[in-house]
Amino acid sequence: MQGEMEDKCGIVGIHSDDVSKNVSSFVYYCLYALQHRGQESAGIATFNPEKGLNYYCGMGLITDVFKDYEINNLGGNVSIGHVRYSTTGQSRLENSQPFVTDFDDGFIAMAHNGDIVNSGELRNELIDEGYEFKSDTDSEVICYMLKKEHHDNSKNIIDAIEAVSKKLVGSYALVILVNGDLYGVRGPMGIKPLAVAKRGDDFILASETVAFDVINAKYIRDIVPGEIVYFENNEIKSHMLEIADQSKLSHCMFEYVYFARPDSTIDGINVYQTRLNIGRELHKLYPIDADVVIPVPDSSIPAAIGYSRASGIPYGEGLIKNRYVGRTFIMPTQEERELAVRLKLNPIKEAIKGKKIILIDDSIVRGTTSKKLLDLVKESEPAEIHFLVGCPPVVAPCFYGVAMATKKELIAANYSINEIQEQLEIDTLGYITLESLIDAIGMPKEDLCLGCLNEEYPTELPDDIEAETYYKP
Repeated sequence: MQGEMEDKCGIVGIHSDDVSKNVSSFVYYCLYALQHRGQESAGIATFNPEKGLNYYCGMGLITDVFKDYEINNLGGNVSIGHVRYSTTGQSRLENSQPFVTDFDDGFIAMAHNGDIVNSGELRNELIDEGYEFKSDTDSEVICYMLKKEHHDNSKNIIDAIEAVSKKLVGSYALVILVNGDLYGVRGPMGIKPLAVAKRGDDFILASETVAFDVINAKYIRDIVPGEIVYFENNEIKSHMLEIADQSKLSHCMFEYVYFARPDSTIDGINVYQTRLNIGRELHKLYPIDADVVIPVPDSSIPAAIGYSRASGIPYGEGLIKNRYVGRTFIMPTQEERELAVRLKLNPIKEAIKGKKIILIDDSIVRGTTSKKLLDLVKESEPAEIHFLVGCPPVVAPCFYGVAMATKKELIAANYSINEIQEQLEIDTLGYITLESLIDAIGMPKEDLCLGCLNEEYPTELPDDIEAETYYKP
């Protein structure tokens, strides 16, 4: 359900051998395509052989951050960028990325997507050794760990990444700029996505393939879990982390259900097709007699189309989304928050009144947004409401980069499906089953992270993990 959970970030890196080239505008457009992955802050860092490092970060959407900043001021032939939504660390400028610090006679800049579950312990170790933190994110922890391995232990950057990877527990995809060299790193479990493409002689790294499409770059492949890639002599160079052989693949199922744009392909699986499959599977489970199939826009549209095709029931728009409404959790009063829901979604009364409707959504997390949504729909006086959900019940928090909720806030962790249906006051509440979701994705169950659905997490969790601060709106 939109508004109830967010992914951590989107990352981009571009490398050109042409030192006279300025790639910053292409990073900007790639980040624009990844804006759905984070709306709190944005930043770009570039390297120019003559001027060295230049970077700029700010709060808000990328169009807000760079509204009064000339993007060409960030001229450079190697660049990384980041859009952020916070899971670990609060929403403030100091937590925006890329992070930058000195490194040898130059600098290191890094952008991170993911969450390190043992970051508190690692941070305390660095503080004891004299490192001072300007932010409260785990991303800065990784940056200083790399610096420490390089400076204190005389490791080159590949060996430093190798050493740090053995200490990290959690999820990460990284783009790292070390002076004029670009590195991409994907965590050994593959929880967070990262892919590489080429545009002319330039190489591009990004969280999703849609970033390549917007600048007309040709997708090459996904970065393999546990792989470091870098670029030399117009070629992709690769190094596999030693820890990769000991790690269980755990691709995040929510990338396919909710987070990724439908026009992206992740690890060879097309997101749009997966969501069509989810709608087809929902019809197998719930072959309901109804007049119209209506999606909760936007991420549920393909699933609703899939259900409509499988059932023969017409697909229809019943809810119109206002795409110019920002986040609503900052509204100071309950009355204003409820007003904001109406600003975001407005029902088409003529499409709903007197009809038996199948309403399809991607997920239910806390349940509060679903309740407000259904109350809006009921005002249009449908004959029946059958609410189908393209994700199994979320019964546990995510600790790998999804700002979701604590267990006590998760409605499915505290109530049965029948009890939730009674609370929502609808004719049907149907969740897709775990088995059907796995079939829809088309990836082996053992290769997916399903921790929020079955509490079988792919890593050990610290004893005090529930007490740690996971920023949630």
